[in-house]
Amino acid sequence: MIHKTNELIEELIEYTTSHINYARSLMNKQEAELCYKKNERSWSVLECLEHLNRYAVFYNNEIKRKINNKPTVKNNIFKSGFWGNKFALDMLPKESMKKMKTFKSKNPIYTNLLKGEVLNNFINHQKELLLLVKMCEHKDLESIKTSLTIPVIKFRLGDTLRFVIYHNERHIAQAKRACL
Repeated sequence: MIHKTNELIEELIEYTTSHINYARSLMNKQEAELCYKKNERSWSVLECLEHLNRYAVFYNNEIKRKINNKPTVKNNIFKSGFWGNKFALDMLPKESMKKMKTFKSKNPIYTNLLKGEVLNNFINHQKELLLLVKMCEHKDLESIKTSLTIPVIKFRLGDTLRFVIYHNERHIAQAKRACL
């Protein structure tokens, strides 16, 4: 899939900004509402966001590490890799989404979560991601390769950004469904 770089960056900024705004809107909710679970196996709003917090620690650091000290190169076109594009598109929420098993270290289900801590961490991680996305506008999204939490796989920077932000969108949609 071929993207105009400026349009891709703009789309990712819009998603991330909406994620920050959603989390801010949750500050006015009661903790009990954010901890509500429809059943034993479902995730609450806070669990969805904590899951994203755990991934953000890895991905924000990986993206920052890979783009620091890279020359400013403005490519007008980003060509997505086959697997990067597939993984990114698989993350977007849709009618018949395939459930995916999460790594135990990224599963927040057995953790005591505090509203303020989870929401503040989420907002801060997303603000950092937003800055990183803006910095990537002037980087080569194809030639810079980033690792995933699955260590043997590397994606093009543009695909990693799409994968991470679409994954965020998937769990924001899940969090919205989890509300009372």
